Amino acid sequence: MCGMTDDVALDVNQPSKARIYDYFLGGKDNYPSDRAAAAQVEKAFPNIRRAARENRNFMVKATKFLAGERGIRRFLDLGTGIPTAPNLHQVVHEIQPESRIVYVDNDPVVLAHAQAFGSLDGTAEGLVDFLNIDLTDIDRLIESEEFRNLLDEPVAVSCFGILHFFPDPVPYTIVDKIMAAVPSGSYLSITHATPDLNPALAEVGEVYRSNKMDAFPRTHAEISHFFRDLELIEPGVVVSRVWPTPDETPAGEVGNAKTAAELDAEIAFFCGMARKP
Repeated sequence: MCGMTDDVALDVNQPSKARIYDYFLGGKDNYPSDRAAAAQVEKAFPNIRRAARENRNFMVKATKFLAGERGIRRFLDLGTGIPTAPNLHQVVHEIQPESRIVYVDNDPVVLAHAQAFGSLDGTAEGLVDFLNIDLTDIDRLIESEEFRNLLDEPVAVSCFGILHFFPDPVPYTIVDKIMAAVPSGSYLSITHATPDLNPALAEVGEVYRSNKMDAFPRTHAEISHFFRDLELIEPGVVVSRVWPTPDETPAGEVGNAKTAAELDAEIAFFCGMARKP
């Protein structure tokens, strides 16, 4: 991996969204401040670890669908986070070895991992780049050489668990500008926390904000608005267990006594994918 290298100071006393997520996934790249904030989140929403794993599972499902069924070979991952196997580029390169992937994040621990990866984690045919850019500076991303190098083919743009960390109208601006810049036939994939499925998510947002981190769970209508000028892939903006088709053991069947509403409340995020006409 390579890319822009602005210095970002590591403050271990200030919780980090990326490191908290790493903690929920069972990672080791977190500090006492992160774990203390994570404990507050978990108190408000005890199923957060499962939700984090399900978010990761959707990344794998969506990436396999795009690389395998849609033949996409250009990927832009916004808000990459600390590497957790399987990483997006690993999923892609198993299917499309010649693909290009650009990761974007500005967390110092994420950057350290990107530098440790070096250029060895791609394939002989493919390429993995990393850009150290704050997503609020989206114009800088669009002007970068790494981004421009993706534009010879349709691009899969992914925003997995990142847009709910920005206040309005910032995330809509990010998505609109990126999707305006990529070619026709590109795709947008999103996961986004919502209080619609579990009111506890409103309290989770308050916990993050009390720890000096923006967090704004949104409604189904607000999340759907990200896709307003795109062609939604069926089944639309839904819970991840029914995307692209329902899980093999639906709610209420043998081995799963929980109702659909109970299952959805444990995850509490919507996902969706859409194509640029």
